[in-house]
Amino acid sequence: MSVIVIQTFEMKQDKFPDGIKNLRLIQNFRNEQYDHKVELLSPISGEDHTYALISTYEGLAEMELQNKKMFEDEEYKKLIGEFFLENIVQGSMYTQMYRTMTGLSNDSESEKNKK
Repeated sequence: MSVIVIQTFEMKQDKFPDGIKNLRLIQNFRNEQYDHKVELLSPISGEDHTYALISTYEGLAEMELQNKKMFEDEEYKKLIGEFFLENIVQGSMYTQMYRTMTGLSNDSESEKNKK
């Protein structure tokens, strides 16, 4: 069962070009170095400077393992530290976690047909 983490945040307007560059560096670094997928979302409607990072993991345990690896990595900590301190509005980050739902198993479907 996959775990999806959505983190929205507001970019500082005066740091916008630097913030986008830093986000892309974070995305590339995480996609190349760790076992999860990261996507960047830009706004189409709503708040103009609210962006999102979407991270997809293979489960809760995998998410914990990958996060542990990331925050032990000095290069990643430098990238993420710069991003938090320089490019986003303090207090604007909002994190949500979701898990995918499993479908009905074949056993469940055949039980339903017997009744």
